[in-house]
Amino acid sequence: MAATTLKLRLLRNELQFLDKGGYRTPILWRPARIFEDSPSCPKDAWSSCPHADCALLDFVPTECRQEKTPCRHIPLNERGESLDILYNTATNEEISEVLREWLLSTIAELERMAQTEQA
Repeated sequence: MAATTLKLRLLRNELQFLDKGGYRTPILWRPARIFEDSPSCPKDAWSSCPHADCALLDFVPTECRQEKTPCRHIPLNERGESLDILYNTATNEEISEVLREWLLSTIAELERMAQTEQA
């Protein structure tokens, strides 16, 4: 149950960060990168992933967990599109909408799981 609670907290924080425009603010010379530039990311600035304490790793397909940036490979919709794909094919607005939908549906699913665990 603790893992579900941690994931819920992380995803709710991500949703709040997204809704407050956190990814619209550039980081120095580049656009902010989803998940990587979030206050929820456990790695130090400018360090590499994967980070053992990252709760997002549970959402990354097993075969992508050793990628340089595993969180870019989380499937965000029914087509399996990830940030790695969307960064090359979608606008920032489209990416934000896909991310928001994924966050809302994943939070709802985790809340159902938490209720089932409590019962």
